[in-house]
Order: sequence, then C-alpha cells, then structure tokens
Amino acid sequence: MDWDDAETIRLLKGRDEEVFGQLFKAHFSPLRKYAFTFVQEQQLAEDIVQNIFYKLWKRIEVLNFSDSVAAYLYRAVYNESLNALKHNKVKRVYQSWLHRNMNQHSDNAVKKLHHDQLEIRLHKAIGDLPQQCRTIFQLSRFEGLRYHEISHRLGISPKTVENQMSKALKILRARLIEFLILLALYFVNNH
Repeated sequence: MDWDDAETIRLLKGRDEEVFGQLFKAHFSPLRKYAFTFVQEQQLAEDIVQNIFYKLWKRIEVLNFSDSVAAYLYRAVYNESLNALKHNKVKRVYQSWLHRNMNQHSDNAVKKLHHDQLEIRLHKAIGDLPQQCRTIFQLSRFEGLRYHEISHRLGISPKTVENQMSKALKILRARLIEFLILLALYFVNNH
C-alpha cells in the first residue's frame, strides 16, 4: 500500500480502522528500531512508537501531512525519542541530586543525634560530679576562667583547683568513654 497518497490520508482522517491497522502493522517494527537507535531501550522504543500511533489516531482530523504519512511517523518518533532522552536526563539529574541531599541530610541527622546524645550524657555526668569538682569544672570550661582566677573567686588554693579539675576530668572520661568510643567508630566508618 502506498502510504503517502491522498486517498490513504483521507481514509485515516475518516477514521478507517482497517487502514490504520495496516499502517500500524507495516510501520511499527521499523519505527521501533528507529526509536531504539536513540533511546537504546527496547521497551522505551516500543512505548514511543505506540504513543505516536495513539496520538496519530486521537488527532488525525487536525493533522496536516505535508509529506507522506511515513515521513510524518519518522519525524514524530524522532521528536518523541529526543523528548524521552531529555526527560530521562532530567530524571537522572534529579535522582542524583535527591540521593546526594538525602545522604547529606541523613548524615547530618545522625551527627546531630550523636551530638545531642553526647551533650545529654555530658550534662548528666557533670551533674553527678561532687559539688566542688562540678563548680570548678564549670568555671573553667563554661566560663573560661583560669585556675588562678577560680582559686581567687572560690577562696581556695590554685593547687586545690588543679587537683579538683584533674579529678573532674578523670570522672568524666570514665563516664563517657564508651560513648566516645562508639562515636569515634561511627565517624571513622562513615568518613
């Protein structure tokens, strides 16, 4: 059948299902192979060609065939294939961006969780220190005072401040060691 003659186009515009079926049978396989040369996926190539025939059937009344029906079909498959490639590229870029951001947010959430847990355990351990140890530790670490400033403020000797600070650090290390080891292992394994 000569697919570029005016009679075929007239019959298609008249919704002749038999002519449409013959057109589909004659062109489906070569059009699928043509689409495959662009998209390199059999299923996607088939989907493209089926979509072209679907659009042809839905819009046949408004289509103008400047060339042959075959030329129209090949041009449509070409354009649809390029659109599919653009769509797939956008999809890959988005998936890559999403993957990176999800990993980053996940890592940040885990880090924050570990930081929050450490802070809770640290405040609990500081709260459990003997009164004088806790006061000296807080003045040193949170207020930034030097040992001689602490001794002057509390009216005790600098040696007592040094001893109490040493005691506080030893107790805190013992209380937090298991958590710090787990935290260190996490950061070593994830970086």
